[in-house]
This record gives sequence, C-alpha cells and structure tokens, in this order.
Amino acid sequence: MDGRLTALETIPNMTDGDIETLLAALTRETRRVERVELSFGAVWIKRYGTERPPVWTKAQTALAGLFGQPFLRPSPYLDSKGMIAREIRRIETFAEKGVPVPQVLYSSGSALVLSDVAPTVTARLDMLRDTDPAGHDALLVACAAHLGALHGKGLCHGRPHPRDFFVAGERRIGFMDFEEEPEAAMPLATAQARDLWLLFLQLTDRARLGKATADKAYAAWRTNAPSAAEAELAAMLRFLGKFLSPTQLIGRVHMGSDLRRFLAATRYLSEALLPPRPADASKAGKDD
Repeated sequence: MDGRLTALETIPNMTDGDIETLLAALTRETRRVERVELSFGAVWIKRYGTERPPVWTKAQTALAGLFGQPFLRPSPYLDSKGMIAREIRRIETFAEKGVPVPQVLYSSGSALVLSDVAPTVTARLDMLRDTDPAGHDALLVACAAHLGALHGKGLCHGRPHPRDFFVAGERRIGFMDFEEEPEAAMPLATAQARDLWLLFLQLTDRARLGKATADKAYAAWRTNAPSAAEAELAAMLRFLGKFLSPTQLIGRVHMGSDLRRFLAATRYLSEALLPPRPADASKAGKDD
C-alpha cells in the first residue's frame, strides 16, 4: 500500500473522497502554499524545495561579518527535508510552551499538511481597518503583547508579520510559519530584539491611531519580554540609527513602502528607547 495513503488515513475525520482529493493535490505539486477544501474543512499544503536559496542570504552573512552585527545573519539554509524537520520541531516546541500553533497533519520529504487556523490577523485587520480603527489598533497591540509573552517563554518567531499570526479565540493570538530559526544564527536575545523590530515595521505603518498605538504596543511587548532583549534592541537601534539620515535623503527621490516602514519603525523605536543625542537635547532645551 502507498505509504502516503496510509499516513493520510490517520488524519482525523478523513473520508475516502478527502484522501483522494488530498493525494491528488500533493501529487500535482504546483503552488508552494495551497489551500485544499475537504469535507471537514480546509487544510494547507506547504511545499519545500521549490525555490532556490535566496542570493541575498550570502550578502546578509557578509554584511553581518563586515559590520559585526549578528542580527543581520540569516537563518541557516537547509534542504527540503531539513526545512520540514525544523518547522515540525519548532511547531512542537511552541505547542509545548502553550502557544497556539497549527497542527501538523501529514509530512513527507517535500511537503507538510497543516490544519487551517483562519482567520489570520491580516484578514481581521483588513475587516476592521475602515470600520473600527480602535479595534484594528487594539489587535495590533495584542500582537505585540503576545510576541512579548512568546519572548518571555524563551522563544522567538523569526519573521513576525500579521499574516503569520492568527486569531485563536477572544483573547489569544497564535503563530504559524516557522521556517526561520534566527536563534540558530545569533544569540536568543538578539533574535527576540529583531523580532520586535520586524513587527514594528508593520505595526507603525498600519496603525490607524498613530503614535498612541505604537506606545501601547511597545509597552505591551516589554511587559513580558526579557530585559536582555530590550538591551539588544537598543544596541540594534544605535546601529540602524546611523542609516536614518541617508535613508531619508533617498526617500526624497523615491519613498517605497519598504523604505517608509524602515524609517517609521526605526525612528519610533529609537525615540522610545534611546536617550536623545546631545544635539537633540540642547535643541529641546532651547525650545523650552
């Protein structure tokens, strides 16, 4: 008997028709991520080994060494089997710590089948953006709070983004997409600081109520986040702050979305965490 067929039969609530549908989807191997509707609901197929390793990962490693900045290092590159093993291991680790995550329903040498965890935070934000700005921003603050709680448990996500968070009940945020493992390339506290900065790239850009939301989100994160992560964040920001002025000059010619997010997040976090530079302090004194 086909080993895949035997394994698929162990997925709860599967009918013969479901097995046929899912087996066909696994065999055609088209899109990297595919949603498949079955009799009991949707599942997600996530395929590995369909993309070449990004060229810029080597550049990241070189830049990290050149500048002496561990947070620039990419996660170690693995083949498809290694990527699957890493994702399963990380899902299990998060689950053991009580963090809501998708369930692994099936795995092969090139794909995972995961349970559906809709709605994603991105989908919920899109619904609230124009109809309920306060609710929209409260969800952003919740993302920061749960990321801080995650860090407090000795974990990090790797590339936190609202599309990789999901609503897991009235007061809980879950996490998915565990391909990255930055703590394998840098100290855990550095990886956690990088997590927060990456989240704020999205948060400061999306917040409907501006700085007030960013203030609440940062306070919510640091409530449970380790002090070591905040110290590493300060060190990161001192380095990134060197690029704010040049980036602003580039932005006068062309302000793309990535550039806008970098400026907004790095400027906000620097102002929130770092003491003002002497020149800024003296200017503030004159203004007073």
